[in-house]
Amino acid sequence: MRKSTASVHEGGYRDKNVYGINTPIYRSSAFLFPNAENLIRYPRYTNIPTQDAPGKKICALEGGEDGLVLASGLGAISVTLLSLLAPGDHAVFQSGLYGGTQHLVANQIERLGIKTTIVPTTNVKDYEAAIKKNTKVIYIESPTNPLLDVVDLKAMAKVAKKHGVVTVIDNTFASPINQRPIEHGIDIVVHSGTKYLNGHSDLCAGAVVGPKKYMGVIRKTAMDMGPTLDMEASYMLERGMKTLGIRVQRQNENAMAISEFLQQHPKVRKVYYPGLPSHPGHKIAKKQMDGFGGMMSFELDCSLKSALRFADSMEFISPAISLGGVETILTFPAQTSHSYLSAKERRAQGISDTLIRFSVGIEDKEDLIADLGKGLRKI
Repeated sequence: MRKSTASVHEGGYRDKNVYGINTPIYRSSAFLFPNAENLIRYPRYTNIPTQDAPGKKICALEGGEDGLVLASGLGAISVTLLSLLAPGDHAVFQSGLYGGTQHLVANQIERLGIKTTIVPTTNVKDYEAAIKKNTKVIYIESPTNPLLDVVDLKAMAKVAKKHGVVTVIDNTFASPINQRPIEHGIDIVVHSGTKYLNGHSDLCAGAVVGPKKYMGVIRKTAMDMGPTLDMEASYMLERGMKTLGIRVQRQNENAMAISEFLQQHPKVRKVYYPGLPSHPGHKIAKKQMDGFGGMMSFELDCSLKSALRFADSMEFISPAISLGGVETILTFPAQTSHSYLSAKERRAQGISDTLIRFSVGIEDKEDLIADLGKGLRKI
């Protein structure tokens, strides 16, 4: 199936009793045993059909062998890393990752006696230079949060396989509609299902997709740690993914138009969007992505006070935390996702006080541009 068709039809579980076409919500925490299949079912084991349906759907969309949904994106990342790493191992991480991932690495992964190296570039040669004899994992994002840096996935996968290292990528920003890292040789894909997969800003979820040889271990770790996605959220996640293809297509179109508008505006210092030919990662993105996504960032040429006035002055574009929903929202990374970094550390990563991360929704692009224009006139 093509991606929009798979978004609708893959993974669903039809009720064999009343023949409903939507996956049923099984609220039981107690299941009969023995039963016809002699299968022990329990929600923490993530083996209830309501949980299995979104896992199979994301697996089909990413092109993996097995998929698992969990209670949050960071839960999925934590379970994956703790399945692949042990005390004494070494892992290589990209600089400028999602703030929650950076916090996890600094406060939990290193505390367990796992050594880490942070690579401050997207140059694959720098990652190869960071590999040691005990390196087990290379962890990346592409495009990154919040500056939309792009990594050459095929080149990264080639280097990792050469050294026997497992590659893990956070594909949240791109979504499997725009980018399928497994096709480029990446081993494991993680998602914050809270964002594009669900797409309606009304639940928290995560997902992991990969080959069975890794997913078997990841499933056991998830069972041990218990970041279980409840039945209602599992149902909502699968329902949300049914419109993933059409939502992302619209967000791609809107983001391209808005990035071109902002790039020409005198009150915008810089726009970060891989769809723009001026973006340093544009050529690589064009090679490995089917669309450039609904995420961008832009830096206003003004004071923080004026930037905050801009954020509060629009009619329906609102300042809010999170991303990937049907509505257009913005946030200041310096005050939210990267607030735990010092001002000096943020500047080193290119995150200024007036940098705005912009999550483009599915509204009409003409209305979005008009609303942005209204806000920019307040600067």
